Amino acid sequence: MSKSAKSIGGSAAIVGAATMLSRLLGLAREQLFAALFGTTALAEAFLVAFRIPNMLRDLFAEGVFAQAFVPSYKKTIAKHGQARGFEFANRIVGTLLVVIGILLVFGFVFAPTLVDAMAPEFSAIEGKRELTVLLTRIMLPFLLIVSMAAIAMGILNSHEKYTTPALAPAMFNVASISGALLLLGLELGLRQSIIGWAIAALCGGFLQLCIQIPGLWKLGFRLRPKPDPLFRNNDTRTVAKLMGPAAVGLAAMQVNVFVNTVFASQEEGAVAWLNYAFRFLQLPIGIFGVAIATVATTKLAQAAAEGNKQQARDDLQTSLGLVFFLTIPATVGLFVLAEPIIQLIYQRRSFVFSDTLQTAAALRYYMLGLITYAGIKVMAPLFYANDKVRIPMFASILSVVINIIINVTLFPVYGFKMLALGTAVASIVNFATLYFFANNKIVKMPSLELSKSFAKAGVAAAAMGVAAHFLHQELSYAIPGRGILRQVVRVLATIGASIIIYGICAKVLRMQEMTQLTSAVDKRFRKN
Repeated sequence: MSKSAKSIGGSAAIVGAATMLSRLLGLAREQLFAALFGTTALAEAFLVAFRIPNMLRDLFAEGVFAQAFVPSYKKTIAKHGQARGFEFANRIVGTLLVVIGILLVFGFVFAPTLVDAMAPEFSAIEGKRELTVLLTRIMLPFLLIVSMAAIAMGILNSHEKYTTPALAPAMFNVASISGALLLLGLELGLRQSIIGWAIAALCGGFLQLCIQIPGLWKLGFRLRPKPDPLFRNNDTRTVAKLMGPAAVGLAAMQVNVFVNTVFASQEEGAVAWLNYAFRFLQLPIGIFGVAIATVATTKLAQAAAEGNKQQARDDLQTSLGLVFFLTIPATVGLFVLAEPIIQLIYQRRSFVFSDTLQTAAALRYYMLGLITYAGIKVMAPLFYANDKVRIPMFASILSVVINIIINVTLFPVYGFKMLALGTAVASIVNFATLYFFANNKIVKMPSLELSKSFAKAGVAAAAMGVAAHFLHQELSYAIPGRGILRQVVRVLATIGASIIIYGICAKVLRMQEMTQLTSAVDKRFRKN
């Protein structure tokens, strides 16, 4: 096992552990939200309102920025040193402050138009549109705050400081949970509570930034913004050159979100069902996909700066192998146990059994794209690190076209579940396109090695899935009833046994990814 493979496995384990904490807190947040607001009009108003700054955040902050900033920042440090790298970062900070500040003004003024575009059916219910507009305006500053947090994350990750940035999103969840508990204690009306939830979300974004400031200070970074909104400096032009096609590509992905929201708003409850399912999908994506991609982005940027294609190939093999090893069993497990898990996590108070069935159905369709969704996060940085930014843009646009075709043709017949299917199929098309062009334009992909990893993970996961299905059934007979304790025992026992079975199968099949992870964890424990 190469030193690079050990490094990726070990760093991904750290990021994965930190991300797991954040995502588990996120699930707790979603549980409280579901209990308070369920699938009511208030819940859908908040979800659409929050989606607007979230779309812009993905477009102008975390998504595009991470892909464009890290390679450019790494190359600047490699060529000109650390001080020049900090100057580069401050120039980007200043420019984003101006650009996003202008966006916030426009967003505040045109909030009613944005809401009407995303959820045209909301105006049919008295007060729903007006509340969505109010919540949108409250949460718009979230974009600016989280954009600054994304810059901090990019700087720290570039210096291979992964733990604090991975923990930062947990602060958002801590603030939301604290706000929810406060709202429960105050026993406010539902309208006042949903407004309070929006304010808590804003506070969470601020905490997400603050937790990273000590790490930046320790590195020697000092905030001295140098705005360049006209892109006169080479630093901002370099990032803008990468961000342009990247923004188009991510804008295409946001079109998916926009189109899905427009369709879902036509079916009562669908916006909430899809949101709860997609939020749950983010748990394995965050723990596995984002954790591996965070490390891979830095490694691929370093390999590109050094012109080392063999190293890039090795890093891709390790990263995608880990993605397959972790996401294939997650896909099978969540597909088999969708209903009991959704019931355990969400079903209480305003979230009823029919909501569980609909959310679980959406989750199963979303899960079909989990493997490739995580794979895209690993593959995309390869193109940005090698200045091939038009290819991810093309892949994103193609996936949007596929998603829209599925939505238009299947939604009128089969309903909201087809929106989840369209998202999954779009993800598969996106990944396949990236893989094809990476193999033909950048580096010879380790297809044979990855096929073996995929096949072995598939066999082990299939055995695990069969065992999980029958084990949960047997536990349902052995531990009857619907009490929360019985549900916890049945679900956790099934998941625990499934993990053990998958691990045994991985050992029998001699999967190298198992060795990478176990040796990385063992090394961390020995250090401590």
